[in-house]
Amino acid sequence: MSAQNNNGAPKPPTPPDFHIEANKGSHVNKVIAVVSGKGGVGKSSVTAMSALWARRNGYQTAILDADITGPSVPKMFGVGYADLVATEECLYPATTVTGIKVMSMNLLTKQEDAPVIWRSPVITGALKQFWTDVAWGYVDYMFIDMPPGTGDVPLTVFQSLPIDGIIVVTTPQDLVSMIVKKALGMAKLMKVPVLGIVENMSYVKCPNCGEEIRIFGDSHVEEIAAKENIPVIARIPIDPQMTSFMDTGKAEYYESVYMDGIKDVLPPIE
Repeated sequence: MSAQNNNGAPKPPTPPDFHIEANKGSHVNKVIAVVSGKGGVGKSSVTAMSALWARRNGYQTAILDADITGPSVPKMFGVGYADLVATEECLYPATTVTGIKVMSMNLLTKQEDAPVIWRSPVITGALKQFWTDVAWGYVDYMFIDMPPGTGDVPLTVFQSLPIDGIIVVTTPQDLVSMIVKKALGMAKLMKVPVLGIVENMSYVKCPNCGEEIRIFGDSHVEEIAAKENIPVIARIPIDPQMTSFMDTGKAEYYESVYMDGIKDVLPPIE
């Protein structure tokens, strides 16, 4: 006989719990997913800068690169195949110059440009192993660099990992409202808090006069954020120096204050 409510009506079935246990060598305090509704918005750069802010402010920090088929985080931090430690029991993440822990598919291949041509079930299985088979140690903030869109991998992350909030990355283009709404809609369905929005490629600053040139048009981020009742964490310009540091594996040597606003939205460490 099915269970009933006090009024005699059948109780709805309990939804399945897809969460998976972390590796016994892990103690991850807060998990923040960095998402976008489309590719090419600089999500990996925002993930890197978020992690850099946390590490520079004394937090034990990690990055899980969930973009299995298009990983870019290891290159930004100058780590590779030789930096990953494996034992019979588990994997240990690579550690960057300043102590940020990184796990990515690119750390498992000797050639960083080798393509990962896998079907979705294999990709999502590998992603889960980044959580169950990697001994992360103690981590205050883990940032997850998500693949774009709302497909299998984002769904797996939201359902399987204990996500404490998401940061939405976008650009100042006419399609931005629709793109942001897709990301926010998925977060709402998954019951994951939205911490804020970052507008990347917001402007270019003239090196001579300092004027902000909006090559992608006027920003709509404040309007969208107000409508959705979420804060704007940052408006990040197109910065050739930042691109150069990221492309040459020296992300940690790049000094900026672009992501300082993240301090107002990150959940506190318990």
